[in-house]
Amino acid sequence: MSDTPINHPDPTEGLRDLGYIQELRRELGPFASFASGFSFVSILTTVFELFAFGFGLGGPAFFWTWPIVFIGQFCVALVFAELSVRFPVSGAIYQWSRRVSTDPLGWFAGWFMLIGYIVSVSAIAIAMQAALPGVWSGFQIVGGNASPTSPTGALNAIVLGSIVILICGFISAFGIKRLATLTIIGVSTEIFGVCLLIIILFTHTVRGPGVIMTTGGVEGHGSYIWPFLASMLMATYVMYGFDSAAELSEETRDPRRTAPSAITRCMLVSAVGGGLVLLGTLMASPSLGADLANNGIAYVLTAQAGNVLGRIMLAIVSVSIFSAALAIQASAARVMFSMARDGRLPFSRALSTVSSRTGTPLLPSVVVGVTAIGILLLSLGSASVFGDITSVAVVIVYLAYLLVTLPLLIQRLRGHPVYSKPPLAGHFTLGRWGLPVNLVAVVFGAVLMIDVGWPRAEIYNAGNGPWPMTWFAPLFILGATIVGAIAYPLMRRQAASKAVIAPTALGQDAA
Repeated sequence: MSDTPINHPDPTEGLRDLGYIQELRRELGPFASFASGFSFVSILTTVFELFAFGFGLGGPAFFWTWPIVFIGQFCVALVFAELSVRFPVSGAIYQWSRRVSTDPLGWFAGWFMLIGYIVSVSAIAIAMQAALPGVWSGFQIVGGNASPTSPTGALNAIVLGSIVILICGFISAFGIKRLATLTIIGVSTEIFGVCLLIIILFTHTVRGPGVIMTTGGVEGHGSYIWPFLASMLMATYVMYGFDSAAELSEETRDPRRTAPSAITRCMLVSAVGGGLVLLGTLMASPSLGADLANNGIAYVLTAQAGNVLGRIMLAIVSVSIFSAALAIQASAARVMFSMARDGRLPFSRALSTVSSRTGTPLLPSVVVGVTAIGILLLSLGSASVFGDITSVAVVIVYLAYLLVTLPLLIQRLRGHPVYSKPPLAGHFTLGRWGLPVNLVAVVFGAVLMIDVGWPRAEIYNAGNGPWPMTWFAPLFILGATIVGAIAYPLMRRQAASKAVIAPTALGQDAA
């Protein structure tokens, strides 16, 4: 492994050290970089989407899943922030993993991340069901109950989600600058919306903050630990995607300074804002029963803020959802482009082609969009579509994260010189905190991944379908691993036959 990637302040020169030439256009500034990460995390979107799910499983005390998950994921974010200084390149998770471990592990990290991102596009797009029908009943296109957990609500979510994905794919064709402009508008709207929502909630409270110490009796006669662990899905789903800023490193000006700041800031802002929204919702809800468990924050808004203000708030949420879908689709396309550029995907030449007009890889955006819609169509007829898709997105992305943090921890324990000295002066580094932070990132990441992926009927089979649905996440991961194990040697031979990039040019040892 070489430490040369840390030695050049110029981003273009640093990219050449990694074995690539500058093809994408560097048009993103600091706020646009922050916006890409914040849009992906999108607390307004994801908390709206899954609050009812988390509350229904864990009762009011599920609030405590938020700070617990934040601790673990912020440590992951800090590790990624340091890696974004050393390796500012598109396809961050894939590129980082292959540099701190081996080529096979790096490929699998990219493979899992690509799948996770595509599933995340599907998951965020169906969040429109939690907002748009509340703005106007006409958005409930298929008719019937609009609750996301009902059969008609789940079907309508697929319809709305498919439309959102198509529009996002069309916008991506216009280049990173226009996409960034729309993302900035979306993030500015979301920040305003979060502040407005917090004000509405805390000016309409009906109970004190002590509500977060109650369980609502969801545990029945058993232990509360099990429903609490199941309710952790909401927080784990919200707190990933902060690496999106690093995915766009090749399109960011001064990425070694910009990306680390964007990664850490988006996590801190999201943690504070999301925590206040959760607490305010529990304090302002007229009741803590079935209405809140079925309709979530939309129910509280409509009841406490009135129909007009409630609809305005839901419209803001819809803008945030759209912005998030744009950011996630862009990140997925960059991972696909990065892997294809190394000859590690079928049709690599076409997938790694950069448009001379827009300076972006167009075909990956199309493939990501079509595949995401395909995932939604596979979920037709499932009332648990929200739980199925969001849970799988969490599990597979957290697995990809582990393929970075775990090998890096091993490198630190071995005392590798690259991770025992600072990068360029003035750039982000964990210094002596690198080892303990990395250790917490690995432990929390593994525990959270296992928790969400654990077979539970209440998450994966709420509609009482066939028994394999309960094992949806483990079976999905197993299938993705088997396909990857078959594909990797084929892709490696393809890359070797085309002499795409020599391993030594990637900063790797011959081993």
